[in-house]
Amino acid sequence: MIGTNFTDVVGFILLGFSDDPNLQWLLFGIFLIIYVNILIGNGLIIVITKTDSILQTPMYFFLGNFSFLEICYTSVTLPKMLMDLCTKNRNISFLGCAVQLCFFLIFGVTECFLLTVMAYDRYVAICKPLYYPLIMNHKVSVCLVLASWIGAIPGQIGQTYQIFSLPFCGSNKLNHAFCDITPVLEVACGDISVNESAIYAGTVLFAMVPFLLILTSYSRIISSILKLQSAKGRHKAFSTCSSHLITVSLFFGSGIIMYLRPKSSHLTGTDKVFSLFYNMVTPMFNPLIYALRNKDVIIAMKKFLPA
Repeated sequence: MIGTNFTDVVGFILLGFSDDPNLQWLLFGIFLIIYVNILIGNGLIIVITKTDSILQTPMYFFLGNFSFLEICYTSVTLPKMLMDLCTKNRNISFLGCAVQLCFFLIFGVTECFLLTVMAYDRYVAICKPLYYPLIMNHKVSVCLVLASWIGAIPGQIGQTYQIFSLPFCGSNKLNHAFCDITPVLEVACGDISVNESAIYAGTVLFAMVPFLLILTSYSRIISSILKLQSAKGRHKAFSTCSSHLITVSLFFGSGIIMYLRPKSSHLTGTDKVFSLFYNMVTPMFNPLIYALRNKDVIIAMKKFLPA
């Protein structure tokens, strides 16, 4: 990504949460606890979905991949944030910032796609139960997961290249905790209207469209559940879907607010909070959401963990 279009900016400074130096070690402790919980919680989900015989179904295959994705997603930013808080060295190279942003976007879009696949899986399971083993066989499940991962790569590499092809002739200080689109564009020079249009188009294509597909799936799922005669059957179906709905609401809600708000309403402090929310808080709570609302996961965890 280094060429003649680039200026002599060789790196950036991530200001992060340096407004109050007295909070640095407190934030380091909080972020470290969150990261450890993300690793342990999602790692446990991966292990039990791979080893427990009860969980060898498409739904838990997707859940295991989703947990692995959450670990990758947070590992793009959190270790660097922890290092910055610990060493107080907030420098990041030009190439390092580009790579961080690229992987952050790829994993974020992959999460949008994978959440859509998980919604489709629930739609087939509840609305077409007799055809479920045929439609959602192992080969189809693997192809859907691979498509979710691979489909996000080309567009986000192009988006990153477009952003870092801009001239940077002003300040190299990013008023953010990591390299995200908005803070990088704020220090770019020249006309960024094309980049902003591309960001909105990408958000609509890679976030809003999957979100609408999820809503469509769940409107049909809820309609089918309400037609069930058995109250026990309705409760079980709602319980199976509610975990995924909570995750979708947390991730898409914070992400869409972050990237689709008018530029005039952006506040630096608010942006930092929203970015931490979908980058840290959601991945931390996902294992709890799925574990506490799923009896099969609870049973599998009890068998795996020592008494």
